Amino acid sequence: MSRKKAVENPEIWVPPEGSWASSAAKRRNMQAVRSRDTKPELLVRRLVHASGLRYRVAARPLPDLRRTADMVFRPAKVAVFIDGCYWHGCPEHYVSPKTNPSYWSDKVTRNVTRDRDTDRQLEKAGWLVLRYWEHASTQVVAAEIIQLVRERQTPKPDISNYR
Repeated sequence: MSRKKAVENPEIWVPPEGSWASSAAKRRNMQAVRSRDTKPELLVRRLVHASGLRYRVAARPLPDLRRTADMVFRPAKVAVFIDGCYWHGCPEHYVSPKTNPSYWSDKVTRNVTRDRDTDRQLEKAGWLVLRYWEHASTQVVAAEIIQLVRERQTPKPDISNYR
């Protein structure tokens, strides 16, 4: 069936070229999944910001690396990732889906492989990579980020002794 006929008759759904979606509803659901500004990210960012630390959101730590971290502290060279349990294969919470399981399991495996590659590349460039699961306590995560970033910040010179 041609795409034009499917548009004229909304009862018949034809996936777009190259789409894996099994229905229009599934496609809408998947398009609604956030890649940034998730609830766990926002909660952690709010706590870290309240501590006085400043950072970049959804930024590339390295300009040549086509991957973004959830929070980037450039001067301290710290990249923070808050990984979703489903998309990044949490050992506690990941459950393979019943619909098209081979596709989704392969997708998650590729995500995990990419995550490890990202970690290696950033560490090789002198960055500290912090990864947290979305289910981790936001207070604990924020406290650890604050502590580690402050440890890596260059100390400011004490100017009180200068005249």
